[in-house]
Amino acid sequence: MRHTWRWFGPIDKVSVQDAAQAGAEGIVSALHHIGTGEVWPVDEIAKRHQEIKAGGLYWDVVESVPVSEDIKTQTGDWKRHIANWQETLRRLSASGIRTVCYNFMPVLDWTRTDLRWETRHGAKAMRFDLTDFAAFDVHILKRPDAALDYPEWLREEAHRRFSEMADSKIAALGKNIGAGLPGSADGYTLDQLLEKLRTYQGVNRERLQQNLIDFLSEVTPVAEEVGINICAHGDDPPWPLLGLPRILSTEADYAHMLGQVDVRANGVTLCTGSLGARADNDLPFIATRFADRIHFVHLRNVTRDTDTVPCSFFEDEHLEGGTDMVAVIAALVSEEARRLEEGRADHQIPMRPDHGQEILDDLTRGAQPGYPAIGRLKGLAELRGIERTLKHQRYGLGA
Repeated sequence: MRHTWRWFGPIDKVSVQDAAQAGAEGIVSALHHIGTGEVWPVDEIAKRHQEIKAGGLYWDVVESVPVSEDIKTQTGDWKRHIANWQETLRRLSASGIRTVCYNFMPVLDWTRTDLRWETRHGAKAMRFDLTDFAAFDVHILKRPDAALDYPEWLREEAHRRFSEMADSKIAALGKNIGAGLPGSADGYTLDQLLEKLRTYQGVNRERLQQNLIDFLSEVTPVAEEVGINICAHGDDPPWPLLGLPRILSTEADYAHMLGQVDVRANGVTLCTGSLGARADNDLPFIATRFADRIHFVHLRNVTRDTDTVPCSFFEDEHLEGGTDMVAVIAALVSEEARRLEEGRADHQIPMRPDHGQEILDDLTRGAQPGYPAIGRLKGLAELRGIERTLKHQRYGLGA
């Protein structure tokens, strides 16, 4: 695999040079300062390439070209936004980019209730607490009919917890849950979030699935034409939130998407952490079933409080948690070998150590939550060790 590293641009407190020292071979980045739905300017794309080269690496993967809420709901400027997405693909391809990640989560992207939860050994990790989320939804956001989405025991526990919350905890929940994509300036106040939710009235699961297929039917031919693989990141967490449907949460969801637009350029960002928050997702099997369509990989692990759906969980160390990381990497190594035999140009799958716990000096650096320097270095080293061992077993010494 090609070992990459998420970098949020010059504002990132972890530099490209830090990434190179950690063992990364390439960078995953995006133009977070460009408005969602707008065309990425050629000069800004070139500038980001130069910023990365100045640190000693190259821009390998775009994560993400955001998909606007207008596209997801097929309202407002959705047709113009699709045309702009297509043009951005053309410009990225002309600059040398061959892999573009995106997601189709409505309103909220990845969602956590605590961005720096303390683990048993004092590290800081991101956590999704189901009771805190229900307390936010019912008592802080006060979404109409929110209580109907939760069982009685959870409503009672959420009420008890809310009644004991300090004002600082209430404010932190609103900020954490209303945050936009990592690295972006987007985010919602409570009123703005309620307004966004209202725009999804009438958009059920089936309609959102069809809107995704309609989007892919428009952008995938352009991706094929310009030599880019586009790859959908799964829902995080992988179940409905705030009354909104989610459509990339399970193996069946991905099978539907890939079957409806059945060309290689339409593929998967395999995120073992996102899908791993559900006990009914078999990650080694998913990696094997969709191997030919996996264009990008996020390797991370979560520990679930229970195996129910939904549940609470936290971001564990990369080799801990519920996902058999050795088995997942073994499936990816096998797929790379198969692609190499086929002579495919994309035989090397880009991966990055996704998220990471804040440890040691990370605790004072103040980096983007989930993207510390040392925690990711540790994860990358562990993952690279697994891959090297598997390749040694397959090819022999020196592989």
